Parts: sequence; C-alpha cells; structure tokens
Amino acid sequence: MFNHGPEAFAMKKLLIQFKPVVTVFLALSLFACSGKPLIPYTDQAEPMIMVPLSFAGVEDGRGRFREILCSVLETHGKEMPDYRPCEQALTRVGDEPPGTGEPVFLGNASRDFLVGLVPGLGWDCFTNWLDTKRTVPAHIEKYGYKFSLVEVDGLSGTLVNAGHINSAIEGLDPGYDGMPIILLGYSKGAPDILEFVVNYPQAAARVKAVVSISGAVGGSPLAINATQNQAELLLRVPGSECTTGDRGVVESMLPDVRRQWLADNPLPGHIRYYSVVTYPQPDRISSGLKRGYKKLAKIDSRNDSQVIFYDQIIPGSTLVAFTNADHWAMAVPVERNHPFIGSTIVNRNDYPREVFVEALLRYVDEDLAKYPDIQ
Repeated sequence: MFNHGPEAFAMKKLLIQFKPVVTVFLALSLFACSGKPLIPYTDQAEPMIMVPLSFAGVEDGRGRFREILCSVLETHGKEMPDYRPCEQALTRVGDEPPGTGEPVFLGNASRDFLVGLVPGLGWDCFTNWLDTKRTVPAHIEKYGYKFSLVEVDGLSGTLVNAGHINSAIEGLDPGYDGMPIILLGYSKGAPDILEFVVNYPQAAARVKAVVSISGAVGGSPLAINATQNQAELLLRVPGSECTTGDRGVVESMLPDVRRQWLADNPLPGHIRYYSVVTYPQPDRISSGLKRGYKKLAKIDSRNDSQVIFYDQIIPGSTLVAFTNADHWAMAVPVERNHPFIGSTIVNRNDYPREVFVEALLRYVDEDLAKYPDIQ
C-alpha cells in the first residue's frame, strides 16, 4: 500500500521544499480566492475620474529612462544575472516620448546618496527563505550609492510602518548626517513611505526623492474580499520571523482607504516623486500569480497580478517606466535561489533587477540636479 522506497523519500524532500512557497502563495494570492465582485456597489466612495497623465500632474520621463536603461544594459548588463535586451525589459505603452539624445553618464553617483528600501507585505516573514544575497545593494554600492533595508512590519498597516521608517531615519549613524536620502517603496512599502513623509516632517526633511516600485499607492481591489487571518498564513512559513503587528495590513491596502488618504493628505513639496509601474505582457506572468492576474483582469487586464497599473502611480510624480515584469519579478529573486520552484510556480521571475535599480538611481540622480532648491 505505501511506498517507502527512494521515490517516496524524493517526494517527501520535494514537498518540504515546496512548503514555504505554497504557504507564501496561499497568503499573497489570498485576495484572489473570493467569487464576490472585486469592487462592490457603494455610494460612499470619493468621486473620481480617470484622466491622462498630464491632467493628473504626472510628468512622463519614460523616454530619458529608456535611454539610461538601454545604455546600462548594453554597457555592463550582459555580465549580470537575467540579462534581457532593453525592448524586452520595458513595455511600450501608448505614445512613449522620445529620449533626449543626451549622453548617459556611467560613472559614480554625483553625491553620496543613502538609498533606503521599504519592502512590501510580508517581506520579513519569508526573507530568510528568499535569501536575496544582497545582490542589488552590492551592485549599486559599486557606483557610490549607500544602501539600507528599512525594517518594517510585514503584517502591520501604513501608520505603524510610517513610525518605523521615522525611527530608522532618526536612528541613523552620525556618519550619514547631511547625506541626501532616496526612499524606494516596493509594493505596500510605497504607501508606508507616503504616510511617513506626511506624518513625520522633521525626519522627512532629509528625503530628496521617493520612488514607488510596483507600489500599491491606490491600494488593490484584491484586498476587498480578503481577511487579516488569510494574510497571517505567512506566520506559518518555516523560519518566519514576522509578527502580527497591528494586524492592519489588509485594511490599509483597501482602495477606498488608500484613495481617501491621498485625497486628505497633500504630499510635501520639497520631495521629488517617481513611479515605476509593472505592466507585464500576459506571457510574463508566473503561473503561480495568474490567479490574481485573472481576478484583477475582471476590472483591468493591465495589472501585474497584485495591483492595477494606474494604482501604482503617485499623484504628481514622474512616470519613469512601464516594466515588462510581474509583481514578484521586480523585487523577489525566487527563481535564482530555488530553481525547481522557479521552473514551475514562479516561472517568469527572471528580471535584470540589479541593472534596473542602477539605471533608476542614475535617472533620479540626474533629475534631482535640475532642482537646486531641493538639493
């Protein structure tokens, strides 16, 4: 009846290997489980319209960024993991503006920037399993950028995490005094940062730029039918080090909550804002994320499996790029460290992250130089 031979032992090892990623996907795909309408009827929502970027005060910087990314990719990107030609790394959407024709500087940063990354939902729950090996920090530090991971609660709401960001900046070593700060917010990390810059003006005075990367700026409709208990499945990931926090992560991702917050909280004007939007072609979505993609596609198929494209843009920001990557491919290196899972569940996870972040920081560095009042 029961096989206790080598095949059974191999299957047991395989199941053990799969347990972390299955648990992660149960939690992060949790929003895609309900058959209810993603956006139910309500007469309490803030009146809204969709308008072109220029009408919303969003600048379009895609042309110049494409020049920078293409130059970086072709100059030394082929030496890095997951190389992809520029045309495959970015998605052309509508009438992308032309480049400037200006040369691309490939030397060290113009100043000693401190780059802080605020990660997304549940990051601290499965960071050990991900084993990122700090490849992005190691790469950008070669060009003079200092890097720091800002530790926030993976299962807390934006208000609590804004406090953690404030504590991280206030607690910086004196050696960082006077160093301009660039904050990168991945996924839920983006609204965490926005809440910080509004609520903590003293610490936020040191911040020169905020960049949303696949940011849930306007929330995600997938959160509407989700529960905090589902999100807390991440506590069961083997080796998980996260806690329940204030148990506010799901509520803080609700579209009505995020959009009302944006309506009520003008962003500080001394900071430059940038948006990187994940806008994958359908064949670039990992099989394990397709459920969320299809669920969101009932509203708009232009989504990255977790967030619709227009909800990733900070109002009044500069649109830097539409990337041909799903939500996980932009920041979560599953395929490199877990090849079997990378060939099955997370099978579209390859993306030139190190080179992309380098190009992104070069773009921000160049753009900030145009605004001496925020230097």
